[in-house]
Formats: sequence, C-alpha cells, structure tokens
Amino acid sequence: MRSPVRRVAALACLGAAAILLMGVGEAGAGGGRAGRRRIDVVKVDGLIDPPTASLIRDSIRDANADRATMVVLQIDSSGAVDVDVDPLLRSIRESKVPVVVWVGPSGAGARGAAALLLEAAPVASVSSGSSVGAAAPVALDDPGDPSRVAVRRRLAGLARRNGRSPTGARQLADRKLSADEARRLRATNSVEPTVGELIVSLDGRPVATADGTEVLSTAKVVGQGVDRRRQPNQEVRFIRLDLGGQLLHTLGSPSVAYLLFVAGLALIVFEFYTCGIGLAGLAGALAVIGGLVGFSHLPVHWWAVGLLVLAVFGFSVDVQAGSLAVWTVIGSLSLVAGSLTLYGGSSRLDPPWWVLLIVIVGTALFMLGAMTAVIRSRFSTPTVGREGMIGDMGEAEVAVDPEGVVVIRGARWRARTNRATPISPGDPVRVVAVEGLVLEVEPESGGAEDYRERAKRRRSRR
Repeated sequence: MRSPVRRVAALACLGAAAILLMGVGEAGAGGGRAGRRRIDVVKVDGLIDPPTASLIRDSIRDANADRATMVVLQIDSSGAVDVDVDPLLRSIRESKVPVVVWVGPSGAGARGAAALLLEAAPVASVSSGSSVGAAAPVALDDPGDPSRVAVRRRLAGLARRNGRSPTGARQLADRKLSADEARRLRATNSVEPTVGELIVSLDGRPVATADGTEVLSTAKVVGQGVDRRRQPNQEVRFIRLDLGGQLLHTLGSPSVAYLLFVAGLALIVFEFYTCGIGLAGLAGALAVIGGLVGFSHLPVHWWAVGLLVLAVFGFSVDVQAGSLAVWTVIGSLSLVAGSLTLYGGSSRLDPPWWVLLIVIVGTALFMLGAMTAVIRSRFSTPTVGREGMIGDMGEAEVAVDPEGVVVIRGARWRARTNRATPISPGDPVRVVAVEGLVLEVEPESGGAEDYRERAKRRRSRR
C-alpha cells in the first residue's frame, strides 16, 4: 500500500513542480517587458542631421532590444540636412515597441522631415502653442527632392496607415498648422501640454506595432481625495545626444559654422601680426576647423567661402599699410557678399539677420579698429617723438627682407629695408627714417643707397 501511495505522491510533487516551473517560465517570458519597464523620451532639437538621425535609430533599436514599454520622440525641428529620412521612417514602422511623436514643448515646431516623422508614428501629438508643417521641403539641402506632390502623397499614406485623415495630412505639405488645427483636421491624434500629460493619457490605449496591437499601461493613480492624480507607473528615461554628438550637432548649425569660420580667420590674422603663436592662433585654428566640419554637412557655396577668406585678407592688407584704402572696400564688399550667399538649398538654412549683422559689423570693427590699435601698441615705443629715433641702433628680431621686425629701445617695430641689403635675425640695425609706424632701417655698416635717394639725386641734376 505504501509503495503505490508514495509513487502517487512523488508523481503529484513532480507535476506540481513542473507546473510551477512552467508558470515561472511563462512569467519570465511574458513579463520580460514588465521586468524592464521604462519609457524612453528622446529629445530631437534643431536640424535632423547625422548625429540626430543616429540618436533616433539607436534609441528605437535599444528600446526594442530591451523590450521597453514605449519610445516618445520629443521633436522641435525645422527639417533635415545631409540625412536620408526613409531609414528613420522605416525604424518607426518596423518597431515592435510603440513609437509616439510629440511636438513640444510649447512654441516648438515640426517642419520638413520632422513632419514626416510625426505622421509616421502610430500616435502623433502636438503641445499647446506649438505647430506642425510645412513638410516641404523635406531635405533642406536639396529642397526639390522629393517634390511637393510626392510629399503630399507620402503624408497621406502615413496618415492612412496610422488611422488618421489623409486629407488633413496632405495639408501639412504646404501649410503651418497650429496644434488645434492639426487635431481638428485629424492630421494628429491629440493636443497635450507636456510630455508627462502625454504619457499618462496613453494609459489603456491600443497602439499598432510591427508585432501587432499592444495596449499600453503607462499610468497609476496616487493620492486621495482632491490630491488624487495620475502619474507614470514606470521609469521615464530622457535620452539626448552625448557630448561628442552634441558637439557635432552644434557645429552643423548654419549660424554656428559661419560664425566660427569668420572669427577663426580673424584670430589667425591677429596672431600673425603679433609675430608669434599663442592662444589666439590656436583658438582661431580650432574655430576654422570647427566651421569646416559644419560646412561639410551643409550645402555650402565654396566660392562664397572664398569671398570670406578674401574679405579677411583685404582687411589685413590695409591693416599692414596702416590706413584705409581700396582693400578695405574690397574686404567689406566680399564679407557682405560671402555672408549673404554662403548657403544653398532652402532659405531656412540662412543665418538670421542679427547673426549676419553681428558677424559683419564685428569683423569690420575688429580688423579696422581693434587690430590697428593692437598693432600700434605692439610696435610702439615708450619714448616721445618717433623722429628722434633716427640714428638709433637696435637689433633685427625677425629677418628684414625687405620687411620684418626690429627691436629699438626695448620695443618692437615693424621695419623695412632696401632690397639690396637684407638683414638677418640678430644683426644690428640703424634707423634711417620713420614713416608712420614703420621704421626704415639699414645694417650697421655697408648699407646700400635707397632707391628713393637715387631718384632724388637724379631729379636735382636735371
């Protein structure tokens, strides 16, 4: 009797253990998402460029790998540059994790490619005070591709796929709609003031994904009585560009790239006139490199970049001469022309007028005002009366052939000599004339006769 009872008991225990293990296994499989429950909010600000596009793709990929609850793309963008939008739309369409796009915070906008991302999402929401559209042009660096007709067709197809109005979505191609207008036309799903309100409002909502329809669980009720409120029932993680990505994204801003390039050229010229390599030269070189990195992602007219270089060169020529002349006019005109025509593509890429004003006026004042004052101070003498320096002895600090730098009475001066008598660094020199802030010098002995003296003597003989 005992043996059968024991067998039955053992089998019962084994069965219970198997059922328990199956239950644990099912809980582990079905509760995998619950075990890693979180909502990722990805901040997309400014132009959708390569760093931002990588952020969107990587965030959706990681959310799918971790089986997160939801991905929210928080967008405030005027369009895309140097980016193919189709892979981003495909990432949203193929995601097994629900993807929601929210245009916010208040005052934000979704234009160009950003409007396509909004329509591609199963849930599209806009914050109060924000706007969406126009979606054309999609790519700011190539405004003709795709055409407006193709953009309307794409918007309608995306809206239809996500259960919104194709007619309302088509209007986004050419119009800028407020949050309420877009909702009324059923081009979007809702108007939510904050991303927190958006998250809790989606609780219990069925959302289509690549893996089927999923009912979201995003909120819980806390507090009692008048203090009752809903809040997210899981971790909300905010994702943005890392330091390196943010640097590249900032350099890709048209205004920043333009400002860095012009300022860098001015600093390099400044360092050249101080006869050394210091912080100004290093900062200028880094600024120029940063500007060129930004230009590499933007539709730049390289002849306009040449005009900016010519402008700084033109200012430098008259700074060297110590007076305003024709090169100042050439530099000013080149600076204005290069600034106004720097970028191709959509006019949305043009720097705002106040940035242009700051750069143009600031560069002119720096080159013609500050640079002249610095050079005058750099090459001035502590004694009174420059004419009294004629006959003084000094030393060449930089080769004078025919122009260079000499040290007279402990101060540096720009100097020139006759081409027939070049002076090497460290050689003694004698001052023979003073013209403005430039000294005429010759070697201590064996100086050649100046060509101007020969010309005077010839005229006197006639």
